[in-house]
Amino acid sequence: MLDREGYRPNVGIILCNAKNEVFWGKRIREHSWQFPQGGIKRGETPEQAMYRELYEEVGLLPEHVRILGRTKGWLRYEVPTHWIKREWRGSYKGQKQIWFLLRLVGRDNDVCLRATNKPEFDAWRWNDYWVPLDSVIEFKRSVYEQALNELVRFLDLDRRARPRRGDAGMLSGDAPVMGDRE
Repeated sequence: MLDREGYRPNVGIILCNAKNEVFWGKRIREHSWQFPQGGIKRGETPEQAMYRELYEEVGLLPEHVRILGRTKGWLRYEVPTHWIKREWRGSYKGQKQIWFLLRLVGRDNDVCLRATNKPEFDAWRWNDYWVPLDSVIEFKRSVYEQALNELVRFLDLDRRARPRRGDAGMLSGDAPVMGDRE
């Protein structure tokens, strides 16, 4: 499904843990790392597509995450011609994406790269939010940078909304929020 300009609607997912580190998946049988992403099917909302892709690529269910924010509009990148299938050349330009920033509220062991029979990733890791984007394929880097820049504000909002150790209602055994050090 392409729009009039030749872009395929897509979602991108930036998944953060409690330390505000981001999930990076290693493309199966490749040496490139990326965030989970995937196409929006006809009749799906971007949010529905995000949850479907999150399960298909990372094995996480809606109860494992909390949405912190999303991009206001579409972020676009063009795919170099030599990467485009011959039958699509001339009509397909690239992807337009709505990006979501999610907080993992589950545990690391909830991640399952083999949740479906067509895995996208064969390894994963947590990285600093501002990880250098050298390991991302070149034509996607500017969209990654735009998404990270637009969504970072939601990390601060989330941090301020969560009670800190010693605040009313917080039990002594509760985990500290990002920024607290023991």
